[in-house]
Parts: sequence; C-alpha cells; structure tokens
Amino acid sequence: MKNFFRIFFLITFFIGSQYNSYAAEKVEYLKTDWSFKGLFGKFDRGALQRGYQVYTEVCSSCHSMKYLSYRNLAEKGGPEFTEAQAKAIAASFEVKDGPNADGDMFRRPGKLSDKFVMPYENIKAAQAANGGAYPPDMSVLVKARGGGVDYIYSLLQGYEDPPVEVTLDDGVYYNKYMYGNKIKMANQLSDGLVEYGDGTSATVEQMSKDVTTFLMWAAEPHLESRHQMGFKAIIYLIILTILVYFSMKRLWSRIETKV
Repeated sequence: MKNFFRIFFLITFFIGSQYNSYAAEKVEYLKTDWSFKGLFGKFDRGALQRGYQVYTEVCSSCHSMKYLSYRNLAEKGGPEFTEAQAKAIAASFEVKDGPNADGDMFRRPGKLSDKFVMPYENIKAAQAANGGAYPPDMSVLVKARGGGVDYIYSLLQGYEDPPVEVTLDDGVYYNKYMYGNKIKMANQLSDGLVEYGDGTSATVEQMSKDVTTFLMWAAEPHLESRHQMGFKAIIYLIILTILVYFSMKRLWSRIETKV
C-alpha cells in the first residue's frame, strides 16, 4: 500500500509539473475576425486572392505547396480566379517535364493540371539553401501547427528584439510566438512589401491575415461545402425530430389510460 501511494504521488507530481511548465510557456495569440469561422463561415474571396499574391511574392521562394494544383485557384469555394486568370498564373511558371522523344527532360509553361512549382529540387537542396533548416510545406501547415490560424497569424507579426538575457546564434531570430521563441526564418513582412491590385493597404497585419486565410483554404478547401452540409444536416434532424414527436403523440393517443 505504501508503494502504491508513493507511485501515485510521483505520477501526480510529474503531471502537475508538466502542466505548470506548459501553462508558463503558453502565449496568448493575436486575435482577429476570421470570416470562415462559425457554422455559416465563408472565405473572403478578396483575402484569398491577396493571400495567394503574398504567398507567391514572399513565401514561395522557400516554401512549397505540393498538394495544390493551379486549377484549384479557379474552383468554387477557393480564390475563384477566372479560368483565364488561372491559366495565365500557371503559364507564368516553368515546369520540368519529359522525357521527350530524344529522352531528354525539358521545361515548358505550366498548365492548370500542374501542381504548384516547388522552390527546390529536393529536401537536401532546401536545407543547403537555408542553413540546414527545411522550410516546411505550407499545404496543410495550418492544420499541422497547434493554434492553427491564430498561431500562423501571430507568428508572422511576432518578430522583435530579444530580451537582454536571451542569446541568439547567427541566423536565428527572436519571435515571441514561436515555440522556444527562436526561429531560423527571418522576418519576411514589412509595410508596403506587396502592391495589392484591389487597392487594399498592404500593412504587415493585413498581409499576415490574407496569407493565413489562403493557407487555411489550402488546408481545408472544402470548408464551405462542409459548413453547408452541416447546416442541412441540422435542419434535417430538426424536421425529423418534430415528425417523430407528432407520430409518437398520435400513436400514444390511441391507447386508453387505465384509471
């Protein structure tokens, strides 16, 4: 019995210390209004198109999106570029293809069916170009990180000078929202870095929100249809419940109550 209580105490102490450590490290993320949140949430088309622009002009030089095809940009529920716009976007990239009749690989303009062009040939090339760090693929990054969109949104705005007691190695930067506060990616955003075609002011906050919205769509492209399906299911269940109620009421009304 004594051994039991001793083991129980050690387990309780370990769990408590782990919880306290986690609570101490937990950071409150920045908050913003996401149009896609909630039962009736939908993606802001303007934000998706601007987010794609930020990804292309800022992020795509290091981060891949290997699960997206250019045709997805024109599909319903996404950025909804026109088919002509999506074709023009795809054609602006060179895609490695082949072999041809001579057995050689060649490059051609992209097509709607092509996956997003990768910034590096392979993982080793990516690591060599980034000081040993591998820039993660952004296709499902929102789902792969704890905190989701709030974490990504905050991380992009979390760069600041480190506290006096913190020492950073070369090529490492301080970010108050990064796990451990140290990150190898330098601050990529600054006010006016891109020029939005719709006239929206490209502040760091706006670009962070737009590109995070785009990443959310990339990770969950069928979110809107799922919301619609969920709403229809709720309506169906309500109607079914009402019908069952009145059916049971009518059934029991035929049974005489014994006094």
